[in-house]
Amino acid sequence: MLYLPAEFPLDPDLCYLNHAAIGPWPRRTAQVVANFAQQNMTRGGSGYPAWLEVEQRLRLRLARLINAGSADDIALIKNTSEGLSIVSQGLDWHRGDEVLGVSGDFCSNEMPWEVLGDRGVNYRPLDVLHLEDPEGALIDALSEQTRLLAISTVHFATGYRFDLARLSSACRARGVMLSVDAIQSLGAAGFDLQQVPADIVVAGGHKWLLSPEGLGFLYCRPELREHMSLHQFGWAMRARPYDFESATWSPAASARRFEAGTPNMTGIHAMDASLSLFEEVGMAFIEERLAENVRLLEDGLESISDVEMVTPRDPARRCGILTFRHPGVMQSALHAQLMKLQVICSPRAGGIRLSPHFYTPKQVLESTLDKINQTIQLLS
Repeated sequence: MLYLPAEFPLDPDLCYLNHAAIGPWPRRTAQVVANFAQQNMTRGGSGYPAWLEVEQRLRLRLARLINAGSADDIALIKNTSEGLSIVSQGLDWHRGDEVLGVSGDFCSNEMPWEVLGDRGVNYRPLDVLHLEDPEGALIDALSEQTRLLAISTVHFATGYRFDLARLSSACRARGVMLSVDAIQSLGAAGFDLQQVPADIVVAGGHKWLLSPEGLGFLYCRPELREHMSLHQFGWAMRARPYDFESATWSPAASARRFEAGTPNMTGIHAMDASLSLFEEVGMAFIEERLAENVRLLEDGLESISDVEMVTPRDPARRCGILTFRHPGVMQSALHAQLMKLQVICSPRAGGIRLSPHFYTPKQVLESTLDKINQTIQLLS
């Protein structure tokens, strides 16, 4: 088994529990970026053919990550927001169409649908997270006008993990498209398009996938992408991208049609390196270790008087996020003091969001619990 501490030499003063925001790079990723920078400095773009091989390898890794049919189904994009915008602006909408969503979802999975109002499309977010059966409420709300359900795999603040297989089955039965924002689960949990046949899957790489900001991917069902209009144009999206002097062009048949211009080669090399680690370790091991880490934090928090859990206790209804609050301590004060103590976390859902990863050492989790307990006693 890979020696994980060697891959994650985080400063010992840190309790880093913020992978739902920014994931640290593995050592191999930092080394690949350093090597790539050195090559650029000394050789310029002379190695571009080899860079293209890395780009294709990354598409293959991403296709394997979600069990897509082909690397041709993967578009490399800047971030989740760009991917969802490509979809919202490219689909063939009709006045009266409806997009169903979740009230309080991350804004990047709301805004691309909200702006469709000027085209006669209604975005209807439902307040379901407080219900006993959020998925059932969403399914019951699907109507003849609903063209698309926009869902996140895991809610960014509460950590609620949606039953995507159930939602996908209901959408298919009703002829409704399913768009999945997977940024809060990919790298923390597996995703299988054969089990959850979504029409759209979008994610950035900078959270649980431990890759740089500025690079993500868009999967679009092949039959659907052929009918989507394009709103970004440049050399890279053409069927023959390097035929620069041709007077005519057509879009690529593959998902490259969504990639307008010059690729982020630095990010491509980095993400390829990070995904190599996930493939070596295996998602089954990652999910098991991460679940153990979340359970350890949960047990420790429940031993602290008056702590309230925001994230569901059912392991099937959560992933890597654990959000808690304390009624006697202001969220802002608790977060500020924890950050001073080098517990790197985020204020969310009226409390504190902790997000360890599979490699997070047990001693870091225990130190975090000690600092939380001390801080609550200090502030309450």
